[in-house]
Amino acid sequence: MNRAELLACPECDLLQSDSAIPRPRKALCARCGATLYQRHDNGLERTAALSIAALVLFALANGFPILSLELQGERTSATLVGAVEALGSHGMPILAALVLFTAVAMPFAQVTALVYVTVPLRYGHRMPHFGAAFRLVQFAGHWAMVEVFVLGIAVAWVRLAAFAEVEAGLGVWCFAALMLVMATIEANFDPRELWARASAA
Repeated sequence: MNRAELLACPECDLLQSDSAIPRPRKALCARCGATLYQRHDNGLERTAALSIAALVLFALANGFPILSLELQGERTSATLVGAVEALGSHGMPILAALVLFTAVAMPFAQVTALVYVTVPLRYGHRMPHFGAAFRLVQFAGHWAMVEVFVLGIAVAWVRLAAFAEVEAGLGVWCFAALMLVMATIEANFDPRELWARASAA
């Protein structure tokens, strides 16, 4: 049997055949019932459009302040990159590197790689180094923690509001929107459809 016809369950690791023609909209594991894959109509087209939206939101989220803080008449605002620099300059280089990696580098890598593989393929073109870009999407997806970062901002907002006037900047709303868009991409993205379209391109 061709390896391309085998599916590994993400929950119990059972290998099973995927030779049904036509492929069902949703496939479940024969042993544990976990979802093996779920197809959506125009899934690649939706993923391409959402990836472009995510890239725009990511640029806005990093270009505008996250929070503005007013304490004793002095007002301070900071972007995410500014917060990373502040952490590094205040003796927390490991924390700064962690925030930079999980909230800036990996989300950027994931979104740009998604745009690189899906948008040209939407128009029937397969870009060079397609496999490497797809592997980057998978790797970055494990480390991009936008939702954790948004939760951290919410916690910091509540704690800072106890002794200072805090306002949410445009950056935090863009990060929140980015979190929702990334969740929608995950729900619509079907790697098997992507590779099928890439093989035909």
